[in-house]
Amino acid sequence: MAEYAPGMRIELRDEEWMVQKIEINNLGNKALHCVGISPLIKDKEAIFLTDLEEIKVIDPSETKLVPDTSEFFNRTKLYLESQWRQKIPTDNKLHIGDEAAMDPMPYQLEPAQQALKHPRQRILIADAVGLGKTLEAGILMSELIARGKGKRILVVTAKSMMTQFQKEMWNRFTIPLVRLDSNRIHKIRSQLPSNFNPFFYYDKTIVSIDTLKRDIEYRTHLENAYWDIIVIDEAQNVAERGEHQQRNRLAKLLADRSDTMIMLSATPHDGRARSFASLMNMLDPTAIANPDDYTKDDIKGLCIRRFKQDVKNQVNGTFLERNFELEKCHASMLEEAAYDVFSDMKFQMDENKKTGAGQLFKTSLEKSLFSSPAACIKSINERLNKLKKKYTSEQIKDIDLLEKLKASLEMISPKDFSRYQKLLSLLNDSNYGWTKATDDRVVIFTERIETMKFLVENLRKDLGLSKDAVQEISGGMSDTEQQKIVEDFGREESPIRVLVASDVASEGLNLHYLSHRMIHFDIPWSLMVFQQRNGRIDRYGQKQRPDIRYLMIESDNKKIHGDMRILEILVTKEEQALKNIGDPAMLLGKFNIEDEELVVTETIENGSDENAFESLLGSTEEEFNPFDLLMKQAQDTTERPEVIKDETLFKDIKYLEKAFRFINKKEEHPLNRMENHSGLELKITPDMRRRLAAILPEEVMPQGDYLNLSDDKQFCMEEMMRSMQNSLSETAWPRTQYLWKQHPIFNWVNDKAGLLFGRGEAPLLGINTLNSNEVIFIIAGTIPNRKSTPLVDEWFALEFVDSSFTKKLSMNDMIQKTGIRQDELPNTNSLSEEDVKSATSLLPKAIEEAQKILNGYFEEYNNRMNPMIDEELDKLTELQKRHKDYQRTLFSNDERFKSEAERKIDALFNNFTNWVTDSLTIQNNPYIRVIAVIKGVAK
Repeated sequence: MAEYAPGMRIELRDEEWMVQKIEINNLGNKALHCVGISPLIKDKEAIFLTDLEEIKVIDPSETKLVPDTSEFFNRTKLYLESQWRQKIPTDNKLHIGDEAAMDPMPYQLEPAQQALKHPRQRILIADAVGLGKTLEAGILMSELIARGKGKRILVVTAKSMMTQFQKEMWNRFTIPLVRLDSNRIHKIRSQLPSNFNPFFYYDKTIVSIDTLKRDIEYRTHLENAYWDIIVIDEAQNVAERGEHQQRNRLAKLLADRSDTMIMLSATPHDGRARSFASLMNMLDPTAIANPDDYTKDDIKGLCIRRFKQDVKNQVNGTFLERNFELEKCHASMLEEAAYDVFSDMKFQMDENKKTGAGQLFKTSLEKSLFSSPAACIKSINERLNKLKKKYTSEQIKDIDLLEKLKASLEMISPKDFSRYQKLLSLLNDSNYGWTKATDDRVVIFTERIETMKFLVENLRKDLGLSKDAVQEISGGMSDTEQQKIVEDFGREESPIRVLVASDVASEGLNLHYLSHRMIHFDIPWSLMVFQQRNGRIDRYGQKQRPDIRYLMIESDNKKIHGDMRILEILVTKEEQALKNIGDPAMLLGKFNIEDEELVVTETIENGSDENAFESLLGSTEEEFNPFDLLMKQAQDTTERPEVIKDETLFKDIKYLEKAFRFINKKEEHPLNRMENHSGLELKITPDMRRRLAAILPEEVMPQGDYLNLSDDKQFCMEEMMRSMQNSLSETAWPRTQYLWKQHPIFNWVNDKAGLLFGRGEAPLLGINTLNSNEVIFIIAGTIPNRKSTPLVDEWFALEFVDSSFTKKLSMNDMIQKTGIRQDELPNTNSLSEEDVKSATSLLPKAIEEAQKILNGYFEEYNNRMNPMIDEELDKLTELQKRHKDYQRTLFSNDERFKSEAERKIDALFNNFTNWVTDSLTIQNNPYIRVIAVIKGVAK
């Protein structure tokens, strides 16, 4: 019976397969778990029973050498290039991510470098707002795709972020994510059998977390699907907290469905050790035994966080210092009257309540009052509806008080609304300089939906703008509505000039393309909301100096004046902290919006003066900050990423052009060079369209008959911007796509070029740059782990002189010696039958020498990795003990629960130990391929 091993290549049913796993039944028969290699069955998975199948193990020493008679050896060069480009990086250096269509800063490469140093790439990228976390995720995803670890990808994000994230991944990294918004999901379901898993329909998708959590049916589908990479954006929303429990359960489920998980969040923790531990344990369930007590060693390598001042020496002026101003206005007479009514109010409903946590209704009412009369009236009406269902005005005086305040607010017209008039004055002020030009748009933030609606309606009238020119965005909109507003706001041809946003738009959205102006119409009671709002325009890629204004009211009413002064201190301190320490959240010592609002609420409710509040900022007893555990060490030990420039025979565009011109001899694939920049226009044939349509989103597929590709990075980045300036009748996606190694067109081309020689064949070249007694074998050798993933993937050449092996050559040495990279290396077609026989006779020797060389790689890997594997396994043993010790403290008096907890811990660590062992242990079973043979001929 043949001996099979993971990584071995076999011929079966006239196709080529790679063995991934072997199972043996009680009768000794073997089941081979295989994945397809040859084009017809590429990436297909199948199981074959060895006792029922005729299986041939591919022997490289039996390779048939086929003389290349093509002009300038173009057939061989293309075949060689197609195979060489599929070589997998097996180190932890960066090979491709830095080449994306962006101007990468060194710090943006560090998350990928950090993640690649670990057996599993699971990381929380927690950089501050505006540093480019989406790009950092794309860099890491690109590196994983290059390593064969990115066939299936799932991105989970907020519904308003889906299109933006999808575009960033395609335009910069050519990662084709299909957007599963509500319309697309409905379409898929209508086309599929009811029991079909929609997550198998596309390999690379992006979906809203709210869509996933809303439909209980998805849970079963998720449990039965698996991805190579899962990305969770705005990951703070899936942490284990009082709210968002559905999202937390969903994230825990997803954490088990992929080897790789990337989390993104600018506000990753809420000051509670347990909450942050929940994110860390999603990334690595063995990391933290006690979620209330852990150290930097427990979370080391799982997260990375930087602020603007940490990276300012790397950005070369990318981050422009923002202009910040308080815009003050005095309350009108009617506003002062309403403030007086409000200040004198004492609610019965508040008498028996403790202060704090926004529990006093009067405090929540004041918050709405500081937003707008309309927002306050909305709050009053809601409370009156509740009260009137239970009481009469004789039973509770609060009803009359609220009616009186409502009457005073209803008298405040837009002309009497001082902050609104200040907004109009600012927008019309020549010193402010807003021109209403297409590239000078304004973002106005407000906390309240009623305020948003008021602003939209009145700004249209008072600024003389059309309905389309002043738009709103809020959480009540559907995913497609939100995405369209965001997309249109960044398009030059869109009529939008003012975007009035609730805080649904404060997380993640890029609003900086045509806007550098932001106005806070009302003042949040949280520093984190300041950060999130301001980060929409003050971020990586902003070309103009951000201009941020806060509208503040001044009142003669003592209470209103004091409370507004509290908010003014909050604003000014936030700006100072941003410059000095980078993280304004440190001021209040709180790390979630609710707790920050509670501090401000308590200050207002307790009647604290401004001096007391100012002294509170920065002196509050600081809550748990996990990054305190890491920051100093990270700053001391962070290594600059190592970037490797992999070279093959041809640059991307040259390979594509040569391949199409060669293929055109048998098939019609017209192509043209672009006139004004480096690029190609490729005629899309039915076969190409079918292949591309299977993996590309509909939005990305070319509208016409040609696919436009350019390897000019700067031009493609400009195209991204130009695509936003297209007329609204045109696509908002670039017409020219970025051509680099990761573009899907190369999969199609590699398959075509890979068929230029048949299975079991290798080209034989006769060149006059070698002596006639010299022969060079180009060899590719891989050595897999127990899961058949290559841990060694090396290309090298073997030089023979007078039929004797002389030395190993690197690929670069081989190129230099043979001159094979030359465009016009002459092919004299001088190979005789004797030359073919003599080269063929050396094949066994070449395979024997290649085996020795790969044995050296095997030994080198073991010497390097075995101590690391032992260290990892020892660490797991210690962690397992700590987990059990902690569980024993929880169930010290209940043996049944303690035993069950220990059983789960054993299962968890056994699975993880097996994963580490199977992934990192190398199998001494190299697979050797003869790629090409070069023989010298007479000059």
